[in-house]
Amino acid sequence: MQYSTKARLLLAGAALSVFAGPAFALDGNDLVAKINTVLSVQSGAGFSAESVAVNGQDVTLTNARFTANGGKQSFPLGTISFEGVAEDNGGYTVETVSFDNVNVTNEGMNFTASDISMSGLVIPSDPNADSLDALLLYDTAHVGRIAATIDGKPAFSVDEVTTTTDIAADSSSIGFDFQANGIKSDLSLVEDPKAKDTIQQLGLTSIDGKITMRGNWTLADGTIDVDEYAFDFANIGRFNIALSVAGYTLDFAKSVNETVKAMEANPNREEAQQAANLAMLGLMQRLTFNSAEIRFEDAGITKRALDFAGKSQGTTGEQMAQMLKGMTPLVLAQYNLPELQNMLSAAVNTYLDNPGSFTISAEPDNAVPFPMIMGAAMGAPNTLPQVLGVKVTAND
Repeated sequence: MQYSTKARLLLAGAALSVFAGPAFALDGNDLVAKINTVLSVQSGAGFSAESVAVNGQDVTLTNARFTANGGKQSFPLGTISFEGVAEDNGGYTVETVSFDNVNVTNEGMNFTASDISMSGLVIPSDPNADSLDALLLYDTAHVGRIAATIDGKPAFSVDEVTTTTDIAADSSSIGFDFQANGIKSDLSLVEDPKAKDTIQQLGLTSIDGKITMRGNWTLADGTIDVDEYAFDFANIGRFNIALSVAGYTLDFAKSVNETVKAMEANPNREEAQQAANLAMLGLMQRLTFNSAEIRFEDAGITKRALDFAGKSQGTTGEQMAQMLKGMTPLVLAQYNLPELQNMLSAAVNTYLDNPGSFTISAEPDNAVPFPMIMGAAMGAPNTLPQVLGVKVTAND
């Protein structure tokens, strides 16, 4: 009787371990497969690993490789560690993902990157859904110091790159923020004598600045608002682009990806390019233009450029500025754009007299479909400034 009871307890424990174990164990290969499925849909890319190991809620990939362009390009990623992995309605959430540091040397050039990680990664179960649930999302992506040397001499570096996303409470939109800080480059290493002389005269032997981008994507109507896409460098200036376009929905993005994959799969490159161009023209008809702005704020480069251009013409920077002011209306007159000609000429005069800022904006009263813009550009280009509501200003 005692033996029978012990046997039943052992059998029950064995059964519990058999059935309970797999139910709670992570499937590392399924994690990789889910990521590859969504990458294939969103970008046609993917990755593989020599081995996949699971330890509790962590998954480690060894000798991983990233593939792109239909598998024609492959890049080693080394070890990838997924920590805090949990199943979520057929997909996965990951607290942090960390990558090996990069250290590559080729023909005298060495490239390094460190502290590469992601946090708050969400891997969807169905990348073909019509909502945010179809996207591979993350809270933050981070890369620490990036550096490149040529023959042991520092040529280029970035202190830190960070991208963050913010999903609306009702999942209707995604905000994004990109920061690349501490960008430095030593252009004195350029060897071509003519280019080296130009760089020196423009005062660009070394550059130091940052790149930022902020915006929001609304899924329902596919509106992408890029509020800021700025290149800001000391002693040069700040160049910023702002843009608002509607129609870039999930379905549009998938169609673009399918077009790209079809082009890559076609061995006839000329035929593939023609088919892709036709497909893209069709897709462009689904987009509408809301607004745009291009703005440059000078930090010294304009005067140096005028001095350099004047010297090459045997004159001074001030005289070169006067020449440009006189040439602007003459060049624009041939395009039959009297209103734009007057605005642009006035702005050029104001800017060259005292370089501050120069802004070109386009803000129509109502959103303009892209087919209307293309039609105007081909049939009546002189109407485009009115169609798009173009304005040009300086030092405002």
